[in-house]
Amino acid sequence: MRILFVASLHHPEALRAAVQAAPPGEPPPLFPPSAAQHFYERALRRRGHTLAVFYRNLPAVGGQTHFQRHTQRLTPGKLLAAALGRVPPDLNPDVRWRNRRLREQARAFRPDVLWLVGDNTVIYPETLAAVKRETGCKLVYATGTSPIVFSRPIERRAARLYDLVLTNDYYHGVQWLELGARRMECLPVAACDPDFHRPYTLTPAERAAYACDIAFVGTLVPDHLYSRRVAALEALRDFDLGIWSVHDVPDSLRKHVRGAALGETMLRVLSAARLTVNVHGDFMRYGGNLRLFEAAGVGAFQLADDLPGVRAWFTPGETIVTFSTPADLRQKAAYYLAHDAERQAIARRARDHVYAHHTYDRRVERLEELLSSL
Repeated sequence: MRILFVASLHHPEALRAAVQAAPPGEPPPLFPPSAAQHFYERALRRRGHTLAVFYRNLPAVGGQTHFQRHTQRLTPGKLLAAALGRVPPDLNPDVRWRNRRLREQARAFRPDVLWLVGDNTVIYPETLAAVKRETGCKLVYATGTSPIVFSRPIERRAARLYDLVLTNDYYHGVQWLELGARRMECLPVAACDPDFHRPYTLTPAERAAYACDIAFVGTLVPDHLYSRRVAALEALRDFDLGIWSVHDVPDSLRKHVRGAALGETMLRVLSAARLTVNVHGDFMRYGGNLRLFEAAGVGAFQLADDLPGVRAWFTPGETIVTFSTPADLRQKAAYYLAHDAERQAIARRARDHVYAHHTYDRRVERLEELLSSL
């Protein structure tokens, strides 16, 4: 198949580094290793599919974007974004130009599948309808977030054009069906790539920088989206807790921050820790975030919040350990830190499990089945 991704480029510096590091003779990557699409790209190429990407967040002038660090403080960037957000996309000349460019690229590339990544604030429903009409492609919408919490009117208006919605969280998929999508699959979108998500051998300097009893890597702000994460980590403040985040963190956890971790650095952090805590965002009530599968692939012992998806994809007590309250988390963290053999056995079984059942290659195989049935 010919697949055209329509996505935002969030870590341009990481993509530039990945392009420079690409082996001679291989096509340069379309996405940075910090994005799940990078691993779908690798798996799709292994299956013989032809890929291209349209970066919808590249502005009309300059054609570049920069990493944005989230903070709860009021900043000039937030004020500017709020002002621009009041301009309807249909009236924004820069956005109109980007839509025109997508139609031109689609006509030239002739995709069988237009893969629209969630959090779209740019591409008009009319543009998607025109691309489907002009190329005959199927429209796949892939998202890890809730349409109730995150989606914009521009996305919801296009829901009836979505031939297939791929979600991490089953409940989100139901919501997209209610908005008019033809079909949904809780794949989940997240997975692991054994070539990348594996245990890392650390240098003495890396071990000194990353070693801790409990590691957390991820986003903690704003409060109304990640309050459960913050409450869980606050309950562990008297442990040897290390927090890595590319964004701001609440004042209550600031002294535990050890830096930022993306891509391979994130995996080295998890390799150095004795255990990692994985708490889903407040907007995920079923489960299935990226870290759930990535941490298992690294061979990290994982304490995760008790959600239906976690229980569906892992076996509590065998390949993962779940907790229900901050007090329960504290008790289980203390227990498994004191029982190395049990902790390491669960981590080994988790790694074997995701390598057998939750790789991006397996996700692509299922995707091909879904597309062939449309």
